[in-house]
Amino acid sequence: MDKLRILIPKGRIFDKVAQLFDEAGFPISLTDRTYRPLIAAEWVDGKIMKPQNVGELLELGSHDVGFTGLDWIQESEAKVQEIMDLGFDHVRIVAAVPAGLDEVALRSKQLRVATEYVHLAERWLQASGYQYRILRTYGATEVFPPDDADMIIDNTASGQTLKDNGLRIIATLLESSTRFVASIAAMADEVKRNRIEELAMLFKAVLDGRERVMLEMNVSKSQFAALVTGLPSMRSPTVAPLYGDAGYAVKIAVKKSDVPGMVPRLKRLGATDIVEYDLRKVVP
Repeated sequence: MDKLRILIPKGRIFDKVAQLFDEAGFPISLTDRTYRPLIAAEWVDGKIMKPQNVGELLELGSHDVGFTGLDWIQESEAKVQEIMDLGFDHVRIVAAVPAGLDEVALRSKQLRVATEYVHLAERWLQASGYQYRILRTYGATEVFPPDDADMIIDNTASGQTLKDNGLRIIATLLESSTRFVASIAAMADEVKRNRIEELAMLFKAVLDGRERVMLEMNVSKSQFAALVTGLPSMRSPTVAPLYGDAGYAVKIAVKKSDVPGMVPRLKRLGATDIVEYDLRKVVP
């Protein structure tokens, strides 16, 4: 069987994707100055590429699946199939201008617009009715105004860098995060599609596991009914009798965010010996 050819982005996304593979059971190792990571699955062949190139390479069919931001998929206009939103590196693609430049001034001249997102910028500027000339940038876009640009279109997580450079956001073009995407050809191949879907299931199990913990506790027979009635759970709690018929051991998988309010409530309902531990994967 042909190997599943995977594109993994270099830069800030790499570490998060590598951790996801590791927690899914396929550790990745990468030596310095190589673009061919070793993935602990004999049916996988990996390559490191810039996220900007992933969508187009998948569309061309030289690779089967990859990871990149929604922003770069839409910027390249690549025809790919999204498998899942991993939720990493959430950013907004925004238009920002110097704080003192108002809408009247923006409409009164041909704008110099600095951006890495040429196609996204073109579509938005045309739809917004601005006169413009685009200056393609290669990073550090926020330094262009006011001397070299009247507007930038760039990605931002919090907007703080833009504020620090005297810029204000006037519009959000797109909200983006890291996506697991596949080529149309790979999804049409039954064997490869099955492999891709298996990976997606494992990735989802890991991501769900990160959001939940297991709570394990004991409860007496007399307080069991009240405790179980008050428990949240993904399905229903796991219950086992305690030695000597002294009561029950109860396990539930719950969201981490619910734990601080839940533990005191469990104590009030009669739970004892409460233990919390992390989950590696959750497969419903």
